[in-house]
Order: sequence, then C-alpha cells, then structure tokens
Amino acid sequence: MSVTGIVAVSENLAIGKSGKLPWHYSSDLKFFKRTTLHNAVVMGSTTWKGIGKPLPKRLNIVLSRKGGIDERPGVLHFQNTESVLALEEYLNCDLFVIGGSKTYESFAGKIERWIVTEIPKTVEDADTFMPADFLEGFELLITEDGEKGLKIKTYGRKG
Repeated sequence: MSVTGIVAVSENLAIGKSGKLPWHYSSDLKFFKRTTLHNAVVMGSTTWKGIGKPLPKRLNIVLSRKGGIDERPGVLHFQNTESVLALEEYLNCDLFVIGGSKTYESFAGKIERWIVTEIPKTVEDADTFMPADFLEGFELLITEDGEKGLKIKTYGRKG
C-alpha cells in the first residue's frame, strides 16, 4: 500500500473555506475521482462533513479523535494515524490522504508521493491552508497542464 497526498492548492496555499473547496473546477474533480477510484481515501472530520457522504467506489476512512462519525457502509472511523496504517496488510489498494490540513500533517512522515493541483488564483477569505514547507524533502517528477490554467504536479520523496 503506497500513501499519496492529493491536494488542490491556490497561489496563497489555501485549500479550504468552511470545510469545502473555495473554487470549482470540474476537470480537477474528475481527475481526483479518476485518480482515487478503487482505492482508500483518508480524511479528517471537517473534510468528511464538507463532502457529506461516502465517495463511491472507494473505502472512506475518517480520522477523528472526537468520534461522532455516522456508521455507514464503506466508511471506517479511526482515532489515530497508526490505526489507519495498520490496515496495510488487509488492503489491496493504495491510500490517498485527501485532507484537511491536520490530516495531511498527521500523515506527513508517511506520504511517499504528492499529487498537487495548482489553482491559478489567490483565495483571500480561505480558512484552511497548506504549510509552506509541505513539499520539503520531495522532488518534482511530472508536470501536466490542465484546463483553465491548472497545473497538476507529481512529487516523489527524495532518496
């Protein structure tokens, strides 16, 4: 099981506003779906609430110390990163860390690859951001041009 962080980030490193994406690019959503389909996705409780339902054809894992996550088919709830990573021997798929910022931070040492969609705008009223150094220790492997000025960059861990 490989662990990949996948994120769309604005020019000012914004990734969210009130638990949702502060932009809408259908091509990015389609790319996200195509990339994560038939794999496991792990997210924090705010991201889970923002999405509002399980992402179809994926194992949805919600990371939350507080609990209060509705029991639903295809949704697992764990209180810590180690419990999620312990699934490795049972999963025959990859794990995508899909947000938010605290969940990315929790998996920082375990993420082997980042897929970053660069959003060509600044979001002044965002409330969730990626840290400026989140790609430290990673090297750019691939750059793809997307629609409407989007850039999709894949980074691998150095060494």
